[in-house]
Amino acid sequence: MTEPYSTAQAAAHDPGYTPGAPSRLHWVAKVLIALVVLVLLVVIVRAVEKPKAKPPAPPPIPVVLAPARVGTLDVYLDAIGTVTPVYTDTIVSRVAGMITEVHFKEGQSVKKNDLLAVIDPRPYVAVLEQAQGQLGRDQATLKNARIDLVRYQNSYQVHAIPEQQLATQQATVDSDAATVKLDEGNLAAAQVNVDYTRITSPIAGRVGLRNIDPGNVVTANGTSGLCVITQIQPITVIFTIAEDEIDEVTAEMASGRSLKVLALDRSKTHQLDAGTLLTVDNQVNTTTGTVRGRAVFANATNLLFPNQFVNTRLLVKTLTDATLVPQAAIQRNNDQAFVYVVQPDGSVKSTDLKIVATEGETSAVTGVSPGAQLVTDGFDKLQNGSKITERKPAPAQAAGAGAKKGAGSAGAAGAAGAAGAAPQGS
Repeated sequence: MTEPYSTAQAAAHDPGYTPGAPSRLHWVAKVLIALVVLVLLVVIVRAVEKPKAKPPAPPPIPVVLAPARVGTLDVYLDAIGTVTPVYTDTIVSRVAGMITEVHFKEGQSVKKNDLLAVIDPRPYVAVLEQAQGQLGRDQATLKNARIDLVRYQNSYQVHAIPEQQLATQQATVDSDAATVKLDEGNLAAAQVNVDYTRITSPIAGRVGLRNIDPGNVVTANGTSGLCVITQIQPITVIFTIAEDEIDEVTAEMASGRSLKVLALDRSKTHQLDAGTLLTVDNQVNTTTGTVRGRAVFANATNLLFPNQFVNTRLLVKTLTDATLVPQAAIQRNNDQAFVYVVQPDGSVKSTDLKIVATEGETSAVTGVSPGAQLVTDGFDKLQNGSKITERKPAPAQAAGAGAKKGAGSAGAAGAAGAAGAAPQGS
């Protein structure tokens, strides 16, 4: 059996050993542990305090640019209008009778006083001849009465007849004169009826579908009518103007300037005709908040058809020497419009602006200097101070921009640009 390690043996191995004190090996182990902990703490502190590597700068954002420029902008008011003829006449017969002749074809253009149809005139000619005979007979009676009146007047002067006989003859002359007047009226009425048997066009225009055929018997002042004639040249278009725009339109009219109106097809891609504003109505429709305007068109090519719906564009004014920017460059933050302007260092800065007018894809603005390069595409990660690099627009965008530039002022009023990042300051 091995004997326990005695104090004498410990003292023999370690001369500095003191009975009752920890062993030297135990103390050395503690020192080593402390050193290890200290080294670990130093390493951890240095690792924490070591400066982090600076992240690389974000790459420039690719965007499409377009310059602000000085130019002319036509300001239009767009509306939907209805083609309305100046005159539309339903032709009816003023006398009853049988249709003997029809002198028009459906869809034919006629002039004023052109013969359209003939009603059998024989009954009315007979009445006319009777009136002529009655008038001739009564005129002869009146002539004889006037001769007798002269004779009675001479006899009365020599006291050959009493005054009463002279007065009676004067009354006879007056009665015969009234009868002749009545006969003249009957003759004129009979002549009018004879004239009514020849139905003529009261206006120049286009004849619609025919409602009669030769041999038909028509009544006087019928409701269906023989045909309808509509004036095509010139023709008008009635459209609406918002009440907020009335003052501007009436002011331009009061200046004596003729306001141009364009009539476009349903897709707004083809111009049907160009005319001028004739007048505006005298009251606002309280239901729609609009007032009606009427424009007149020559319609030389007959592209405007009665009751047709068309798109109208009223040229209110023309802005000259205005600062023009692409509509795609304009961003919105609530009610404030702004654009990103390229700075000399290649960064962008948001700049507030005021939109004066918008026409198609172009807006006239204030707050931006002509020649400034504006961002028109690539707003996703854009903010104040962002570095940018210019990229070419997509082929479709480039083609569209070229077409709009060649066409001059844009056609239809464009929508406002999509809301972008909020500006960080002007």
